[in-house]
Parts: sequence; C-alpha cells; structure tokens
Amino acid sequence: MGILRLAHVDITVTDLDLAAAYYTEVMGMLEVERDDTSVYLKCWDEVDHHSLRISYAPRVGFDLMSFKVLREDDLSDLENAVGKYGFPVERVSKGSSIGQGESIRFETPSGQVMELVHDVEKVGRATGSLNPAPFFEGKSGIAPPRMDHLLVTAEEVGESTKFFTDVLGFRVTEQLLDGDGHQAATWMERSHSPHDLAIVSGPNGGLHHFAYWLDDWDHVRKSADILAYNGIQIDVGPTRHGITRGNTIYFFDPLGTRNEVFTGGYRPDPDFPTITWTEDNIGRAVFYYEGELNDRFMKVHT
Repeated sequence: MGILRLAHVDITVTDLDLAAAYYTEVMGMLEVERDDTSVYLKCWDEVDHHSLRISYAPRVGFDLMSFKVLREDDLSDLENAVGKYGFPVERVSKGSSIGQGESIRFETPSGQVMELVHDVEKVGRATGSLNPAPFFEGKSGIAPPRMDHLLVTAEEVGESTKFFTDVLGFRVTEQLLDGDGHQAATWMERSHSPHDLAIVSGPNGGLHHFAYWLDDWDHVRKSADILAYNGIQIDVGPTRHGITRGNTIYFFDPLGTRNEVFTGGYRPDPDFPTITWTEDNIGRAVFYYEGELNDRFMKVHT
C-alpha cells in the first residue's frame, strides 16, 4: 500500500528545443507528447505516459517530483496524513495534467513541491508486452530503460527525513551523520531499491540531480563514451559510490541541470538495517574511488 515509486520529475528550461534534443538524442528518451510549453518524455522500458516533463520558463529550475501510489484510496489516506502533519494539500483534478488523473500536491518541509498520483495513462514499453525482446533496437544515445531516483536538498535534513518516513512511509537505507551525530544526508526507498529519494544538506527547494537506471557497468562505460562524444560536461565519474554501492556518472544537460546514470547496489529487504556513514568518511561515502568531493558537486537548482 501507499507510495510505489518515482513517477516523474518536472523541470523548467530556458530553451525547450535544445533541452528536447538533448534528452532524446543524447539521453535517448522517447518523446511522447508536446504542447506549447512542455515536452513529455519516457524511457524505452517504461509503461507510463512520461517520467520527465520539461517546460519552458525564464529560468532553469525544479518544478515538482511526482510519486505513484498503489491505490486510489491511498491518495485520501496520504492527503489526511500530510494535512495532520500541518501542510496544506491541493487536489488536482483529472485532466489538469497531461497523461494522468487526479492527484494531490503539497510542499514538503524542505520546500519541494511533491505530487502523488494513482491513475496514470499507460502508453506501453517500446518493445511491447507480448513476447518482447530484452532490448530496444533503433535507440539513440544512452537509452536507459527507466528513471530511477532523485536527490533534493534541505536546510534541516533530519526534519525532512522524519516527514518522509513518518508521514509517507519511506524507509532510510543509509544515512550520513555530521560531527554532532545529526543527519547530513539520508537515502530512502519505497521500491526495494537502494534509494528512490535522497536528501542532502543544502538550500530548501533544491534539486541536486535526477538519475536513470542502467542495467550493468558496461552500459555505464558506454554512456561515458556517448557523453564525451557529444561534448557533454561530466561532473564526476565513471566511478563508484560507497553509499548504495552503485556505479555512476554525474553530468549536466545543456541548460545546467545535473543528471546521473546509475547501476548496481543492493536489495534492501524489509528487515534491512540502516547503514551509517560518518562525516570523516564523506569522501569515500559519496565517491569511493576518489575519496573526495569536487566543488561543482554542491551546485543545485531551486
């Protein structure tokens, strides 16, 4: 019951055509629909209408994060839970958002707009669902099979984490503690992956990155070739995380929003105990091979 997984990420861009070209030709996403102000995209193995919405705005930014819930009744239950916690909830009627039915929206303690939705239009995976091939022929660019997670920022990580765990039912898989024993970053899951959502210390309302899942390390290596060939600015990687144990590359789209490709990690079973990292090991926690963070890695969008 409750939240299943990440549904879609909505960002704003100052050049819609440039962003759409990057996300289709370099990232290899499929354009599903377009209107006067937005482009809706999905990965080839995703069934739902879209996992990324890019919209024109005067500035590059982060619009909202949307998570899918299992049942229609979960919307009412979670609406009540968020309201009792003290945050106003907006009901968004069916037809107001392309590709989905009724949803609820609210601001999290860390200032991001969050949406929960159950009824999402199914457009199907690119390979079909009857005797499908295990890969998609004719794809361009990196072509990840699906969107995986996102990382947002909060001035009070502990307070925000408590909201996601106590109210929305997320579970902390890993945490980074500062020198005083307070949470400086947390990684949380709903889909039994290492993380669906992470929070790190930073300005309220910020988006650090959103990430795509790749099937193996060879796909990560090939992604580095594609990014370099297309002149895309790589932030860090290819490398490995200590936290989540995943293999990764961080890079920026042409408008400056950070993307990640990610693979590996572990399966957090229901009795999986939270893994703790301490501030003196922050370098190895985030980038296990390098053992340190770069200055660019702290850039976020709000």
